[in-house]
Amino acid sequence: MSDLRFPIGPLKFPQQVTDAMRQEFITNIEQTPEKLRAAVAGLSASQLDTPYRPDGWTVRQVVHHLADSHMNAYVRTRLALTENAPTVKVYDEALWAKLPDAHTAPIELSLDLLDPLHKRWVLLLKSMKPEDWARTMVHPERGAHNLDIGAFIYSWHGRHHVAHITSLRERMGWN
Repeated sequence: MSDLRFPIGPLKFPQQVTDAMRQEFITNIEQTPEKLRAAVAGLSASQLDTPYRPDGWTVRQVVHHLADSHMNAYVRTRLALTENAPTVKVYDEALWAKLPDAHTAPIELSLDLLDPLHKRWVLLLKSMKPEDWARTMVHPERGAHNLDIGAFIYSWHGRHHVAHITSLRERMGWN
């Protein structure tokens, strides 16, 4: 792997999203908590505090980041479904990752948070009608995008960060 930042490849937006693609996005989002649990299973405290790449976040920070990011994504989805093209709040994920809880909290807190969060999120996504997927939100840095793209981003995001952990385990021989 030449670029440790992108173990599944960089985020590349699709030109068009089909119903089959939506179902794949939902499945990936649904599987993220289970795959994350499997990726961190059996890791020691020192392994959890190992960066997945030079100058990267530790495994612990990645786990907490997923909870932070996916909470925001769930709320953004709900906002897009209930408001007309809402401008969503951005946050500095790098600064969030530097907060003390991201460095010290047991990963079980975020793992346990992700389980019901993803269940609610997936329930919502599965209930959406075709016209709901076209609803938009405005990201102050990236511009407007619809919920198809939102689901695509977080389908990729979960797999991306789980792969950070699994590729580190493989490189380090932590199997």
